[in-house]
Amino acid sequence: MKATQHIQQKILNADQLQQQLKRWRTFGKTVAFTNGCFDILHAGHIHSLSQAASFADILIVGLNSDSSTKKLKGDSRPVNNEQNRALLLASLVIVDAVVLFNEGTPHQLITTILPDVLVKGGDYTIDTIVGAKEVMAAGGRVEIIPLVEGLSTTSILKKIETL
Repeated sequence: MKATQHIQQKILNADQLQQQLKRWRTFGKTVAFTNGCFDILHAGHIHSLSQAASFADILIVGLNSDSSTKKLKGDSRPVNNEQNRALLLASLVIVDAVVLFNEGTPHQLITTILPDVLVKGGDYTIDTIVGAKEVMAAGGRVEIIPLVEGLSTTSILKKIETL
């Protein structure tokens, strides 16, 4: 049986993430970063995370906290709390670290990490991706992944409402 403590160890605070980044970079690992609410994990998320993971050796996921998600999505969200969402993301083999952020955007987190690759979904453009300028100025790149049509948390919630 695999040790489930490994999953919990992938959920890091900002200080822990900085220490882990030093270790990864010492070994020459490239780092990709993406972020989101990941309120109800679905196949569209898995597709996007898999794509993001393919761009680097390490994938870090910035996860909107409950208060940040509520500000973005409204009072009825998140459906799942931040601890549960972090645990689900950390349990994915393609995710190397999960870090929560409370701000409306992950700008501070991105500028602290300065990933080699910043990854966002196809509903963004290079001009609307928070942290893109800073990542590119530091020698990194930005990748925009096409969304999988019909797969979104909002569409899942609407379908549930009709049941």
